[in-house]
This record gives sequence, C-alpha cells and structure tokens, in this order.
Amino acid sequence: MTATSDARAATSPNVLIADLHFPEGPRFRDGRLLFSDFYAHEVVAVDPDGKRQTVVRVPNQPSGLGFDPQGRLLVVSMLDRRLLRHDPDGLTEIADLSELAPSHLNDMVVDRRGRAYIGNFGFDRHRGEAPRTTAIFRVDPDGAVSVAADETFFPNGSAITDDGETLIVAETWARRLTAFRICADGSLADRRTFADLGDGVPDGICLDAEGAVWVADPRHNEAFRVLEGAQVTQRIAADRGVFACMLGGEDRRTLFLCTAATSGPQAAESRTGRIEYVRVEIPGAGLP
Repeated sequence: MTATSDARAATSPNVLIADLHFPEGPRFRDGRLLFSDFYAHEVVAVDPDGKRQTVVRVPNQPSGLGFDPQGRLLVVSMLDRRLLRHDPDGLTEIADLSELAPSHLNDMVVDRRGRAYIGNFGFDRHRGEAPRTTAIFRVDPDGAVSVAADETFFPNGSAITDDGETLIVAETWARRLTAFRICADGSLADRRTFADLGDGVPDGICLDAEGAVWVADPRHNEAFRVLEGAQVTQRIAADRGVFACMLGGEDRRTLFLCTAATSGPQAAESRTGRIEYVRVEIPGAGLP
C-alpha cells in the first residue's frame, strides 16, 4: 500500500547545535546524543544544553553507530568498509567488509546480543554509476561477516523492535520500509513491505512505543511518522534536508533530527549541518 496521510499540521523543530558538516547516525545514550559528522571525520556527543564533545576521530568517515553488550561504541568506517570499536586506547577493527561490500558502508543497528546489521550504498551515484541492488551484512560479536539479506536497494536507516524479533530497514531508492523476522541465529527471514512510501525517500529511521516508524526524508525536508501499511500520522517540516532521526531524552519523547542543506562530497565544503529537535507524544522504543 502506498503512503497515505491524515497527518496533523507540520511542526517546525528547534536548533540544538549548528555549524556541522553533515550529521548522521544519531544515537541517544547516557544523557547525550551521539552522531557522526561525516566530513569532519568525527563522532560527536552533545548534551541537552548544546555542549558538544568529540568522542573519537575516524579517518575514513564515520557513519552508523551502535553499542555492544558491554556498552562499547561501535562505528562504521565508510570509505574503507570496516566495523570498528572505540576502546580506551583507540579504535579496534572488528570486521573488514571491503571484499564483500560493493560501495561505501552506511547506517547500522546493533541488537542486544551485539550483532551488527550494516547497509551500504551498492553503487556510487556521485561518480555516475548505474543504480543496482546490494546486500545487508551481519557482523557477529566474534567478527564473522555474513550476508543477512540480498537484493536490497540502498539499505539505509535500520531499527529493531523492542521484542528483538523484527528488523526494519529503509530502502532509500525503493522508497519503502522493509521488515524481516530476526531468527534465533541472527539470520533474517520472511521479508515483507512494512510501508510503501510513494514519493517518500527514506533515510534514517527510529521506532516509537506504538510500533510506528519515524522516517527522515531529505528529499522533502521533513521527518514523518508512519504506521505499518503506510498511514502517515505526523510530519515535522524543516528548512533543509532531514537525513536521520532519533527518539531520545530522559523520557524518549524528544525527536532529534540530523539536518543539512546538502549531502555528498559537496557537504565537506559547507557547514550547514544541524542537530534539531522537537517534542512528540509517543516515546521511543526498540533499537537504536
């Protein structure tokens, strides 16, 4: 079913911090929002007062973030296609996906057992490559890499339901959210369309306690809340692209948005990126 809408009037967000290159992969933990600033090559943390701190520098461009069962930060290194762990003495390689992933790694969600599900671009549109499907990869805690799902079209933002049984993935260029059942061994089964988004272009996503998905849509400068079956119930309008979202704060009712005027290599030359936020009624749930 294609996305339908009975959404309330659009709400404009507030700015928490600005002067970023390109923020992505937001995660809320221990009272702070962590995110990757691609072209600054760093993972950043910001508190509710807007005080920011560089957590770690990632030379080959950080993207998806997550945490293992011990609470250690995991970071996707985009350009060299590796999964890294932030240890007290620096970054440790967990897995090298460069022989499997055809293009840059992208977003990630880590389940409560420490299994990381990682997407990738599949092709380089900035170099004019023809669009093609690609795989979602799973990295187990021991570093073993496997294909979790194939034939996905730019697998991007990902989330896991609170019961740990369902993975939802934004397939950006297919303009849909796709759901999989997570089997006991971490493999994925029973692929289904969670929501056909029509002309929506999904990037980062997060879940709320009613089973709805908040979707960042950079093409339409908004984030929207969609139920399974594609009914849109709320929209948040921005004045620039919205590339990722995360429900956080003490009550998980603060929707944080990663926004920027542009994406791609040109974003490295600008500082239009922001972390913005708005309060919502339904709290976050599941992972991330």
